[in-house]
Amino acid sequence: MGWYPGRAPDYPSNVPHILVAADSAAVRENVRSVLSAGDTLVTEVTRGIEVAPAIRANPPDLAVLDLQIGNMGGMATCLDLRLEESADRLPHVGVLMLLDRRADVFLARRAAADGWVVKPLDPIRLRRAINEVLAGRSYHDTSYQPAPMFVGAAEGPGVSGG
Repeated sequence: MGWYPGRAPDYPSNVPHILVAADSAAVRENVRSVLSAGDTLVTEVTRGIEVAPAIRANPPDLAVLDLQIGNMGGMATCLDLRLEESADRLPHVGVLMLLDRRADVFLARRAAADGWVVKPLDPIRLRRAINEVLAGRSYHDTSYQPAPMFVGAAEGPGVSGG
């Protein structure tokens, strides 16, 4: 696997190119470790402001955006990508968001992310999410979701049947 500023000229075109944007070295390492099979080209940036120029220079198949990215967070970066895409200044790139907490799902939806994973990251969920978004599908992590409340779903002691 290579970590190149752009797609290496001798890298096969059928190999997925993934852009990882996170200011945390640990987050970037977590993503790289899931992609360590050697069949993926990974480009890394540490600031949100670097994402659009990196995509413009060498469009990846997927952008993995951490919620925390230097001077421009993942949500603002995702919104920027979608606005640039709608103005035909950038190609469509699937976006997988790495969220800090379950409540951030609302923001990921509003930013038009194709998928999200709630931290802490684990390799199985992360790999599944990456594969789904690479395949053009969405991935909505259900981890840490509150248990559903079923009001009136069952009769119990003290509940009248009407």
